[in-house]
Amino acid sequence: MPTLTSTTSFPGIVSVLRAAGCVFAEDEASLLTSTARTPAELAAMVSRRAAGHPLEHVLGWAEFAGLRVAVDEGVFVPRRRTEFLVEQAAALAPHGAVVVDLCCGTGALGVALARAAGGAELHAADLDPAAVRCARRNVAPLGGRAWEGDLYAALPEQLRGRVDVLLANVPYVPTGDIPLLPPEARLHEAALALDGGPDGLAVLRRVTAEAAEWLAPGGSLLFETSTRQIPDAVRAVEAAPGGFTARVAACEEREATVVLATLALPRVVIRR
Repeated sequence: MPTLTSTTSFPGIVSVLRAAGCVFAEDEASLLTSTARTPAELAAMVSRRAAGHPLEHVLGWAEFAGLRVAVDEGVFVPRRRTEFLVEQAAALAPHGAVVVDLCCGTGALGVALARAAGGAELHAADLDPAAVRCARRNVAPLGGRAWEGDLYAALPEQLRGRVDVLLANVPYVPTGDIPLLPPEARLHEAALALDGGPDGLAVLRRVTAEAAEWLAPGGSLLFETSTRQIPDAVRAVEAAPGGFTARVAACEEREATVVLATLALPRVVIRR
């Protein structure tokens, strides 16, 4: 296998990455060389990438929805397919929407939606302290806040009944499938950001059970799921208190499936 020297050349980096199994070695080499501040830092970054660390952890950032978001070591890396979820949410979010990014990881979804909606009040929450620290850096430029805690328990009480769009990128990989994940995810991302319980929907059911208490009338809950989980995911939404209407949107190109659940508006009784 090629080795690095203190005077690593671009072709040398490409060779190292290609030998390590990086499919897009040239592209990754360009990103690494443009991000590193010194030759020593570049050599260390290439070594980490060749050892199997996610590219985004090595760079310290990820591109998501046209934005560059900070990604710290061990934090869930936002997937490009999840841009589809943000696009669906942007079509529902009014200007100045109250947005909550639950199970936020880096906070990338909330940041992207807040920028698309304009004037949004942004809140993000996660159980993982490392994710919350990372999310705070990403949401702060938009005046957003990131909270640490277990789902809704992390949120300030004054948000109850006010949320227009609730993004819940919950973990949905069944526990038994975790060993089948690529090593980049399985070894370098927090398990709580991946493991969705026996059928992958354990966290989702907890989210849907309380969503109506936090959403504004007519507000929406959006989450990503797998194709095989759609029937059970929709049933979880429709069984939740509050009266939700669920629909499914899919993007074949990005292999993304999103469930959009809208809370019913209160009935207006006209007295004569």
